[in-house]
Amino acid sequence: MNKRCDIAIVGGGLNGLTTALALAQAGFDVVVVERADPAKQREDSFDGRVSSIAYSSKLVLDALGAWEAMTAHAEPILEIRVSDGDAPLFLHYDHADLGDEPLGWILENRYIRRALDAALATTPGVRVLAPAEVAGMTRDSDGVTLTMTDGAALDAKLAVACDGAMSPLRAIARIGHFYHAYGQSGIVCNVRHERRHRGIAHERFLPSGPFAILPVPGNMASLVWTEKDDIARRVVELDRVDILEEINWRFGDFLGDLELAGPVWSYPLRLVLADRYTDSRLALLGDAAHAIHPIAGQGYNLGIRDVAVLAEVLADGRKLGLEPGDASLLERYARWRRTDMMTLVSVCDSLNCLFSNAIPPVVLARDLGLAAVNQIPPLKRLLMRHAMGTVGKLPRLMRGEEL
Repeated sequence: MNKRCDIAIVGGGLNGLTTALALAQAGFDVVVVERADPAKQREDSFDGRVSSIAYSSKLVLDALGAWEAMTAHAEPILEIRVSDGDAPLFLHYDHADLGDEPLGWILENRYIRRALDAALATTPGVRVLAPAEVAGMTRDSDGVTLTMTDGAALDAKLAVACDGAMSPLRAIARIGHFYHAYGQSGIVCNVRHERRHRGIAHERFLPSGPFAILPVPGNMASLVWTEKDDIARRVVELDRVDILEEINWRFGDFLGDLELAGPVWSYPLRLVLADRYTDSRLALLGDAAHAIHPIAGQGYNLGIRDVAVLAEVLADGRKLGLEPGDASLLERYARWRRTDMMTLVSVCDSLNCLFSNAIPPVVLARDLGLAAVNQIPPLKRLLMRHAMGTVGKLPRLMRGEEL
């Protein structure tokens, strides 16, 4: 006999675990299907990746009972400084212009996962099926059946794909996608520095792409350094002395002497947009729906917005007696998320093109633009609220309200 649940979530990464928490707390019986071995997932190794947690995303994680365990490892972003290479003009955001709350937090992904795992362990209504890999999917008016590579099967009313940018479940459903390789890679590493960072995040736009200096606890910074693919490959193969020399040249000396605080990794950057976010008995979420350039640090925040919207739509439907796979609910989710998503994709893609351009008139125009925004307080406050995720039609969890 097949295993049964209300909602099957395929993918046990950050988006999948966050989705499981939200839907279980909304009263649904949830199964997470994860192909990785749970023991390996629990390993505490650092892979260089960090996430920016916007204020509205923090409200969601807090409501789901996961935020408290993250706070010891989260560094508040109190200011953001955006500059164009060595140009003297820059854009400066200060959280004090809006109130007491930070603009966001920087947190290593391993600590996010650890907190989500702990919250799931105390949340009834969630089961994890791992290691398990989906080989097929059948859907009809009664529900969806996921067949695993080992022959086991799982029946649900709705399947949620949280299985990454090259989502196997999206492919099984024959949902097309737009793919664009930027020809860039994100080089990531941590550095120790001599002086305190004071919670200031720096986004420097260089001809090769953005160079982000993100504050983490202690006298430490996480670097996200964009280079062309071939250069990135050569950088990670350098010895540590040469890599540090390259970092120093881009970083500057404003935080004093630097030293590498671990290995250096490189990840290819790409844009992936699903043709649609839903299908019969299926919803796409996180990178399975949209994987974007990290220029604005919004990847996980977008996934959390997906989670908050899907949880609200399905919880409201449950109150009306509708099952989670109801087509009208899925259409509401897709319509709500697509407008927000396409706006952000356009902004991120345009920014990457604009600031990767070294044509002198373009350079002058963008530098003057940064300086102009810096002198218009109402516009600057609006942009800060965008960074905090508090603009637009927000789901209840992102307003600090219960489902």
